[in-house]
Amino acid sequence: MLINNRKVYGSLNSPATLRVLACVFEHDLDFEFVPIDLNAGEHKNKQFLSMNPFGQVPVYEDGDIKQFEERAITTYIAENFKETGYDLISYQDQKKATLVKVWVKMESQQYNPVIKPVIYQHFVMPLMGKSSDQTITDASIEKVRNVLDVYEAKLSSTKYLAGDFYSLADLHHLSYTYQRPHVKAWWDFSSRPAFKKLTEAMIFGGK
Repeated sequence: MLINNRKVYGSLNSPATLRVLACVFEHDLDFEFVPIDLNAGEHKNKQFLSMNPFGQVPVYEDGDIKQFEERAITTYIAENFKETGYDLISYQDQKKATLVKVWVKMESQQYNPVIKPVIYQHFVMPLMGKSSDQTITDASIEKVRNVLDVYEAKLSSTKYLAGDFYSLADLHHLSYTYQRPHVKAWWDFSSRPAFKKLTEAMIFGGK
């Protein structure tokens, strides 16, 4: 039974939606998942555009609050429900909280821009019945390798990106992974209860 009108609108095929769902699960919040059929164009209908004028999932609704853009949503949840469930921002330790912010920004500005074209070309284009552009894929993969060199060095000295504690920075990376020694060891956060709930949601359609 919901204690309020908290909802997450999105698609289980959307990495952005998965990040938000993982964050909600980490904070153990009651919510309703409202599936948006991207193939049917539901993200372009008038009702959805009234919540997100850019027509992108996910959208988070909590009473009178409506937010879009997954990082804004996860940050809002982590800050406003920091004492519920797992603390993803280490709010009681300013030094740790600062490091979390650094690696959250690293994901958005360095990691996501280079990995996203690879995923789009390799997975999304074929689903749309289109041919991928290998030139774009190869160039992007090279950029990904360069970024992962930085991650590999960082994860050789700490278990997680911001230190020896799981945080919002790690959660933001959950949609994409690569197999390098330290990066692979870092991926052990996939055993977290919230991540298991996320995989169950993907299997059972978010119910």
